Amino acid sequence: MHSTLSLSQYVKKRNGLPLGASHSMRNMLSRSLGAKSFPIFWHYWNPIWSYYLSRNVMRPLATYLPTSLSILITFLVSGALHDLAVSVVKWKTIVFFTPWFGLMGLIVIASQKAGVSYGHLAWFVRASINASFIFVSLGVTYFVEGILLWI
Repeated sequence: MHSTLSLSQYVKKRNGLPLGASHSMRNMLSRSLGAKSFPIFWHYWNPIWSYYLSRNVMRPLATYLPTSLSILITFLVSGALHDLAVSVVKWKTIVFFTPWFGLMGLIVIASQKAGVSYGHLAWFVRASINASFIFVSLGVTYFVEGILLWI
């Protein structure tokens, strides 16, 4: 059974600083980009958003589904919510973040299963690897979207 942390406790655990503290963005970027694996990157990235996703999507799903499937669905839900927000702002249907986040979720699952870890490397190298996962998956999503527009 999971312990229930408040949002404030969760953010402090992830950021090392209290909610709203000076330098919290710097800590989040440093911890997430310098993470020893892509799954760990997501433990530190945007702790407020991940608190609500964990509490309202991941944990409830994980009680009924395998962890890998719960992770994938959580990434898809996050992407869909990003798509919804952009769709409202642009006042047109956007379906970009859902496949992009789904692809990143698959990378998280695959790297967990393969035991990928680069914690022994320098911070800059770890940050480059983590950023590469994001930008390569972004590029793949743009590429596939472009192909689908031609069909």
